[in-house]
Amino acid sequence: MTRKAPLAAAVVLGLAAVAGTYLWLRPEKAEGNRGRDDCVQIELSASTEKGDLLAELAKRYNTAGRVFDGRCAGVSVHKRTSGAAMESLVDGWNPDADGAPAPQVWAPSSSLWLGLARERATAQDRAAPLDDTPDADVPSIAQSPLTIGMPRPMAEALGWPGKPLGWSDVLALANDPRGWGAYGHPEWGRFTLGKDNPHLSTSGLAATAAAFYAASGKSSDLTPADLARPQVRDFVRGVEASVVHYADDAVKFLGNMAEADAQGRATSYVSAIAMQEQLLYLYNSGAPDGDPGQIGKGRRPSVPLVAVHPKDGTLMMDHPYVVLAAASAEQRAAAADFLDFLRRPEQQQRFADLGFRDYQGRAGSALATAIGLSADQPALSLIDPPAPNVLSRMLAGWDDLRKKARVLLVMDVSGSMRESAGGGRSRLDAAKDAAIAGLRRLHPDDEVSLWQFSTEDAGGPQPYVELVPFGPMRDVQGRLTTAIQGLHPEGGTALYTTVRAAQRGMVERYDPGRINAIVVLTDGKNEYPRDNDLTALLSDVNADTLERSVRVFAIAFGDKSDLKTLSAIARSSRAAAYDARNPAAIEDVFISVLSNF
Repeated sequence: MTRKAPLAAAVVLGLAAVAGTYLWLRPEKAEGNRGRDDCVQIELSASTEKGDLLAELAKRYNTAGRVFDGRCAGVSVHKRTSGAAMESLVDGWNPDADGAPAPQVWAPSSSLWLGLARERATAQDRAAPLDDTPDADVPSIAQSPLTIGMPRPMAEALGWPGKPLGWSDVLALANDPRGWGAYGHPEWGRFTLGKDNPHLSTSGLAATAAAFYAASGKSSDLTPADLARPQVRDFVRGVEASVVHYADDAVKFLGNMAEADAQGRATSYVSAIAMQEQLLYLYNSGAPDGDPGQIGKGRRPSVPLVAVHPKDGTLMMDHPYVVLAAASAEQRAAAADFLDFLRRPEQQQRFADLGFRDYQGRAGSALATAIGLSADQPALSLIDPPAPNVLSRMLAGWDDLRKKARVLLVMDVSGSMRESAGGGRSRLDAAKDAAIAGLRRLHPDDEVSLWQFSTEDAGGPQPYVELVPFGPMRDVQGRLTTAIQGLHPEGGTALYTTVRAAQRGMVERYDPGRINAIVVLTDGKNEYPRDNDLTALLSDVNADTLERSVRVFAIAFGDKSDLKTLSAIARSSRAAAYDARNPAAIEDVFISVLSNF
């Protein structure tokens, strides 16, 4: 049954962009109740878009002088993407690997992850990290629906706001060989979609579920048999074919969109982005990088995004507050008191200030104004969350139906990679392990190649060499592993020459049916006098000037890496740079990078 929710709104979110999958928010010194021996201590793992806000509210709580059952509580918050936190909770939380103490409370973006956690724990014959509370009874601390964010001129060309739009319209436009020319705008090219990886991102998970529902024509009770229907699979495959690349966090798309908008090319990057509603508010309020401190201070886009709530159904992110099975009785009591605190009007106003609807799904007028909603638009058409076993099958099906990739992995083997990464491993050893583990996540049909580079003679006239030519992962995985294991460090860092050559080679052998991308990992700055022209390199890889754009995803590895330059290269190609200057984060970062494919 289709359920309706009010279409009012509120004010912006605080989604802090993370280079890897976690950021620890514990204060350096205990504040208020935090750390006091006479107070019950609880650790809370929050999804990234509300981690900063919950840390702020925890500080407020710790100094509020609240008492429950004659006791006080101290709350500490860390943030991690919902999918990564779910995996860690099921596998057994490791404070060293996961970057924070084991939580007693989990606040993911959606209850979808709760069912998946139970499903995976059962499949792995592990104890479920959650108690037996039905998902429908788990309390919410805020809400925000999935929306399709579109540059206003593009939405208007499709008939927005008067015409209801949905996933079926996305599919029709994606399949039309005329692209935007069918709506009088051939200069906009083909329809393209930015979408998160559903294994890590709630927006990606919800968008995948919504597409399956739209394909089936249902709004509830989706079955495994529905997922297997050829017309359903073809529909979802068609939507995925329009994806420019995937991401672990929609903030990466918004950063690139803001960059294009600043250059007067807002319609040149992507046609639409699947995201939570409050993220769209964040973008339009001048904070595309997820920093809530920039709301009203940062540059507002010349071309704002508007919210298209799909007519064929969307999911409400209910932001559940889950007390985990490992929590003691006193920690449960403390968690209940913090929940009560979060749901009081003063704290709910802070959620509203950051673009969330309240815990009952009600939103205020500020959000409506910011994202282009009007009072006469129809109420949201909400679909019921799929059953956990159906959701698991959706994810498995998505792996087959998603747009496949053609990825060139370029690894720095300069002499500085001999330096220690901790744990008895060199930087190169750590990078090898992360690359081998990360590549296992790719699909057998993804095509991969491997280069190495330094400044030494690589067996030819250039400081780079191809070690493994392109081939499907099913055919080249063994060769990739062997070649990566055989890497050894020497020389300096010929970064610019290598990136330029890699990009030119990829453009020459561009495959329009795949995500064409380069992943470059380096621990240093450019050290190649024969090519030290960054301006020319940025021009060469500029996605806005190329008919066939190849995205360059860069990993800054180690404390001497040049994250600023790598970020400029990535932005110019409309991709993203990742911060692994702490070598301990390299495995998480590699997973984040490969989630783009």
